[in-house]
Amino acid sequence: MAQDSTEQTRFWQSRELGGVELLHAHYVEQRFSPHVHDSFVFAVIERGAHRFRHLGSEHLAPTGGMILINPDEVHSCAKAGDAGWHYRAFYPQVAQVNGVLDELGLASSGQPGFASSVLYDLQLHRMFARLHRLLEGDASALQQQTAWREAILLLFQRHARIPQAPLPGREPQAVARAKELLNSQLAEPPSLEQLAAAVNLSPFHFARVFRRATGLPPHAWLQQRRLERARVLLKGGCAPLSVAMQLGFADQSHLGRQFKQAYGVAPGEYRKACQG
Repeated sequence: MAQDSTEQTRFWQSRELGGVELLHAHYVEQRFSPHVHDSFVFAVIERGAHRFRHLGSEHLAPTGGMILINPDEVHSCAKAGDAGWHYRAFYPQVAQVNGVLDELGLASSGQPGFASSVLYDLQLHRMFARLHRLLEGDASALQQQTAWREAILLLFQRHARIPQAPLPGREPQAVARAKELLNSQLAEPPSLEQLAAAVNLSPFHFARVFRRATGLPPHAWLQQRRLERARVLLKGGCAPLSVAMQLGFADQSHLGRQFKQAYGVAPGEYRKACQG
């Protein structure tokens, strides 16, 4: 974002999450008059502090805090200090939240909601901040859709009193078929929803079954297969740039970071050693 004295905003809809609205902003003098949203509001405060009125009371959300507002609840807000506040916000519709919960059989006839306006939960703050960055960047749909579901489940189980999700069962045929599909589409993998449809499971149920069977979420398992294939190509003399392009890495530096994290050396160094 911009310098502390400059206000800046970015607002967009996530295609991968079915149109969930997102905002990344730094406000200094901005004041919001009383208003409502027809969606939930989940916002993580990254820097500064945010003061707002909600449910008839004044609230302060400092750095590390998370704001929770249910649909159609009146609120107004402004800065709590001279530097304003930096935050990342999600505005999911009720149907978009219930769609995730329904995949695990947790959606009820009523609307889930939160009793607290400000949440101090470091794990959830980190999870939603990381998710927002994934949605702002070039992460795959497979990774974004999995991270979204995991964040929603943890938030609503901890703070909206929905039942605990049942433990994932074992679906060996579905897992084996998913592995085949991922191996055959390393450069352009299917989304979580496409992958789940191919094995006749709901997306979130599939993601949890896959993690139980492999120890990794689908996108992380895919990344391991990409790195294994990259090592084979590099051994054969393929240049790192070509390897990155063949296997769906964002660019050569992306391959370099991932490869070194996994194997401790850069792709070019590994290729040179193998050729020598």
